Amino acid sequence: MEQLRRAIEEQGVGIGRDVVKVDMFLNHRIDTGLLFRMGEAWAAEFRGEKPDLVLTVEASGIAMAVAAAHALGDLPVVFAKKSAAVTNNGDMVEAPVYSFTHKQQNMIRIDKRYLPEGSRVLIIDDFLADGEAVRGMMSLCAQRGAEVVGVGIAVEKGFQPGGRKLREAGIHLKSLAVVEEIRDGKIILREED
Repeated sequence: MEQLRRAIEEQGVGIGRDVVKVDMFLNHRIDTGLLFRMGEAWAAEFRGEKPDLVLTVEASGIAMAVAAAHALGDLPVVFAKKSAAVTNNGDMVEAPVYSFTHKQQNMIRIDKRYLPEGSRVLIIDDFLADGEAVRGMMSLCAQRGAEVVGVGIAVEKGFQPGGRKLREAGIHLKSLAVVEEIRDGKIILREED
């Protein structure tokens, strides 16, 4: 997606060899025009899959999931929580997820009522590195008998195995930008397909 690629090239910062910092426009401060165009791109890709709901994990995936859900005809958005709350009734599905960004293990959870059996689920998230968050959300869906019909990612780190593993597993994956490498603080993007 050209507008996202341009934002990454102009405002993104590569840290070390594996950290892509795009918080200026994607997940700390959000460029809303870009956000809604990303939602439209995912809707164009996944409309034929006929999702019933959009699933993400808190917190940085929520805005993107809302944009995609809106573009798909105002579908509901469900987000997996990373911490238990006193309002949880205990009827939850859970899956462990290691956060590459925060270097910690999280247990993500969803109230079973919000992920109905037989649902057709589109997963949307901001980053794909090793694929831990996506695999965790897929586990939640499997536990509920819901079908993952696609995965939309804003920025895929193509030099890490997550995207390759999902594609090899036959998952319909659409990453709007793929980082090939980080070289001297510069983010090098893969040419679009």
